Amino acid sequence: MPNATTGGGFRPTVQVPPQPQWPILSADEKRATKERITELLKAQDAVLVAHYYTDGDLQELAEETGGRVADSLEMARFGTQTESSTLVVCGVRFMGETAKILNPEKRVLMPDLSATCSLDEGCPPEDFAAFCAAHPDHTVVVYANTSAEVKAHADWMVTSSIALPVVRHLAERGEKILWAPDRHLGHYVQRMTGAEMLMWDGACVVHEEFKSYALERVRALHPDAAVLVHPESPDAVVEQADVVGSTTQLIRAVTELPNPEFIVATDTGIFWKMRQLAPHKTLIPAPTAGEGATCESCAHCPWMAMNALQNLERVLREGDQEIRVEDTIRERAVRPIQRMLEFSAQR
Repeated sequence: MPNATTGGGFRPTVQVPPQPQWPILSADEKRATKERITELLKAQDAVLVAHYYTDGDLQELAEETGGRVADSLEMARFGTQTESSTLVVCGVRFMGETAKILNPEKRVLMPDLSATCSLDEGCPPEDFAAFCAAHPDHTVVVYANTSAEVKAHADWMVTSSIALPVVRHLAERGEKILWAPDRHLGHYVQRMTGAEMLMWDGACVVHEEFKSYALERVRALHPDAAVLVHPESPDAVVEQADVVGSTTQLIRAVTELPNPEFIVATDTGIFWKMRQLAPHKTLIPAPTAGEGATCESCAHCPWMAMNALQNLERVLREGDQEIRVEDTIRERAVRPIQRMLEFSAQR
């Protein structure tokens, strides 16, 4: 099996924001806020789509108002399937950009446009363009967690749920892969497919914090628990998993496996959907603390946490947090996304 090589040069410094501190709403305040948001959605012909990592109140509201709670692949599909003229994306900026790229005729709003992603921030478009130019014989495959400008340089875009089949397909055709930006996911894909891959040196601040030695201790305390790991995690954590998969695949594992307990190595925002579907199961966050831990995220993305009921209501009233993608960028970025969606539909 070929060795994965990290060839992206330097690793850009990413400034991780502090976890937002939102005022705690009473039950009555929360109910009233949700009612106002529901009326605003109707008045603006808007539909709400929320990622599994956002606050449970947002996920619940999306379902209650006819929107969608989803992973990034289903979020990409959803905007093209709804007739609403406005999409409100509760997640991080690349998700809003993807929605706009696929639906240029629709208005796309987000509660906070500064909600980005460490993977996106750690892959500057100009540096990535130079990386691609230095390896013109490679097929460029980028993870969804990238900017529209980076996607514009790609041949394929993938999400964690479809990365393996896409790269396996390309490897079977003898293609060499230039992969960006998450090196942990890239290493996992390379091991599983045998593809020849050149990696950008990026990582997710949430998943990189999981500690393998601490996970071993938690497993010893919970011998009947199944270990669920997102492949953005370090290799030593992935190697301990009973299930490695995307957010949707990990949620499915909680509902389908017989284990009474689950140790979960991904953003704890996913627990809302897991508890909704499997309320009798016990969920244990995989450890991020211990020797060498920085706890920049403590298993919850600070950018995802920028989404809340309060700024969702505000953006629906003011409309100032609108996603815009230049036409020249959109025309190039839509191709790798459409290629993924067509490949997914054929499967």
